[in-house]
Amino acid sequence: MKVGLQNNLRLGIVFGIVMIFLMLIGFNLIAANLIGSFFNTGDADVLNMLLFIGLVGLWLGATAAKQDNLWLSAAINGAIAGAVCGLGLAGMVLLLGSLFEAGVTLSTYLAQLVPSTMKAILFGAAAWQAALVNWVIFALAGALGGILSYLLRLEGWRKRLSSIWVRQRASTSQQPIIQAIRSYPRSRMIIYGLGLVVLFILPLGLSQYRNYIIILTGIYVLLGLGLNIVVGLAGLLDLGYVAFFAIGAYTAALLTAPQPHHLQWSFWVALPIAVVLASLAGVALGVPVLRMRGDYLAIVTLGFGEIIRILLKSDLLTSFTRGPQGVNTIGGPDFHGLSSGVGFVYLIFLSILLIILVTTRLQNSRIGRAWVAMREDETVARAMGIDVVKHKLLAFAIGAAFAGLAGALFASQNRSIGPEDFALMVSINVVALIIVGGMGSIPGVIAGAFVLKGLPEILRQLQDYRILTFGALLVVMMLIRPEGLIPSRRRRLEIHEDEPELTEGTTAVEGGKA
Repeated sequence: MKVGLQNNLRLGIVFGIVMIFLMLIGFNLIAANLIGSFFNTGDADVLNMLLFIGLVGLWLGATAAKQDNLWLSAAINGAIAGAVCGLGLAGMVLLLGSLFEAGVTLSTYLAQLVPSTMKAILFGAAAWQAALVNWVIFALAGALGGILSYLLRLEGWRKRLSSIWVRQRASTSQQPIIQAIRSYPRSRMIIYGLGLVVLFILPLGLSQYRNYIIILTGIYVLLGLGLNIVVGLAGLLDLGYVAFFAIGAYTAALLTAPQPHHLQWSFWVALPIAVVLASLAGVALGVPVLRMRGDYLAIVTLGFGEIIRILLKSDLLTSFTRGPQGVNTIGGPDFHGLSSGVGFVYLIFLSILLIILVTTRLQNSRIGRAWVAMREDETVARAMGIDVVKHKLLAFAIGAAFAGLAGALFASQNRSIGPEDFALMVSINVVALIIVGGMGSIPGVIAGAFVLKGLPEILRQLQDYRILTFGALLVVMMLIRPEGLIPSRRRRLEIHEDEPELTEGTTAVEGGKA
């Protein structure tokens, strides 16, 4: 009981801090308007804000009650977490509302807290009334979220759904259409096919800026998939991953641009060369760091990335890379009638699908299992007969090749690049999107790229708070969902392997002992 109460208090405090942070930067109103547009509530800011608070409260309650097997216990735990979160938010609403009612110009200190935002936060009422509404909504939504979490985990529902599934599969003569749709391999192919159709139709109806966001997010998906092999599968912490990105980009740029070497080769010729050179650079980095692990490997690879960036901007290579000026007028592919934006979106989609196919095959192969064994314990893996040297170099080479592909596409799409495009922050962004999305998970990499690169571009109002939001998101993810948004099954089991397994009719107690 004591442990459960402490967990609920911790969850409520964390969610409360996050909500206060979102309020101070104005994100809660932006998210509320997005939710309102989804539910067709128009410009009703108060209703949109209530919907947003209610959904967050449901999420909090479901998280707090995820191990309860009694509906009353689930409701109480959800309500406690919601009440704690609502109390912190209510205090902030009361403070800001009182200052606003006293005539203080809050936007002087926090640019997003303009009068229209404050009116939406206060629901058009007095400060104390808005604070009370926030507290009550969070408590009630938390209780409801706990009950919903309990209902969705009922064993009886699962058995009933399983029996319905079996009966429907047996009645093939009576329901041929339903049976065809629910046939596992065929239904998966249908879903994938419809998804591909949507992906290839979507860019035609989007603006140039929206297509640019898709391209930028797709490039980081490619980077994330490559680093996911090195970090997520092989367990090699590489903080200099941006170096391979830069090598691919500069290779494509120098081969296709008119300056400084006057080569102007075709993009389709330069692309495989960029991938191969980046892969060779990965092997060159892997050879001297074969005996290093953990923090030492991270420091060495970080230094490698900085060396590449400094060399690109130094005067020593000005005649070869044009130094700080960078390379301009980079050549790109001819899309034969399509606009460059739409064509690049299609090219990014095809590249991602190809990399996903390769990554999936590698994960399920003997090489993938050897990488996982190395990540778990390199000494034991070597004792079991795994060639650690070969598999480390292979991980570095494949990950670097994916980064080289992303770099070539980045240079061709931007038409100009410079050394500052390949700073350390790129590597940190890629590592962060893997952590947030879910290490070792392909859907997690895609989700992480969208959250960390796509959303900041869509929500340009938060550009002044981007780094702050970035850091806060990482802290919250480590506290609430350390395995990531969409983790792999293995990663989820590794994170939660010490949690006690509960059976129906029991509750969590301290130390997992009755």
